[in-house]
Amino acid sequence: MLPSLRSDYRAVVLGSTGGIGSAILSELRADPRCAHVIGLSRATGFDLLNESSIEAAAKQAAEGGPLDLVFDATGALLIDGQGPEKTLRALDPAAMAAQFAVNAIGPALILKHFAPLLARKRRVLFATLSARVGSIGDNRLGGWISYRASKSALNQILRTAAIEIARSHPMAVAVALHPGTVATPLSDPFAAGRERLTPPMSASRLLAVLDSLPPEANGGFFAYDGSRIEW
Repeated sequence: MLPSLRSDYRAVVLGSTGGIGSAILSELRADPRCAHVIGLSRATGFDLLNESSIEAAAKQAAEGGPLDLVFDATGALLIDGQGPEKTLRALDPAAMAAQFAVNAIGPALILKHFAPLLARKRRVLFATLSARVGSIGDNRLGGWISYRASKSALNQILRTAAIEIARSHPMAVAVALHPGTVATPLSDPFAAGRERLTPPMSASRLLAVLDSLPPEANGGFFAYDGSRIEW
């Protein structure tokens, strides 16, 4: 599954009960080379909007020793029943703040508390789920302002954090990943007529891409098919 990691690697999946997160967790549990994997989600008491909860989860994950893989599968498109805006007139500051809290600030705090747990003297991987719509250069349709902006912010956070991580973890690869359009509740209201990947298909492709990335890819933004996405 992840042959580039050591044979008894340790992993953590955050957002492990979501469509993609649960598929990632299943893939890792099925890998005989994975010595230990922890799934964290609201079902386990993990609260992405509460830094104390994130810190406590990191302390739990650190008990068995350094980590080789941290996979952040958190994120949301619909929050409190509000979907993405289609026009500037639809902008709501509270809804925009909620998008940033879930899609940018939460992952930033995951980086803060989980990146230090990565092993320092061997290859390690950190991945966070972004979205192609977070690409500024690829934006040709407009709309979805809050969601797009929150994912763009996530990309910048990941890029900046990856530079810092590399200073203490020279063999680390930390990247943002676009999972494709996946058949999950998140995409259901917006997928009319669109072909979608199943969660297991997306998960296996994401892990394959992650495993194939060289150290020079650290801080990059990649799609499920391995292609690099412009910022």
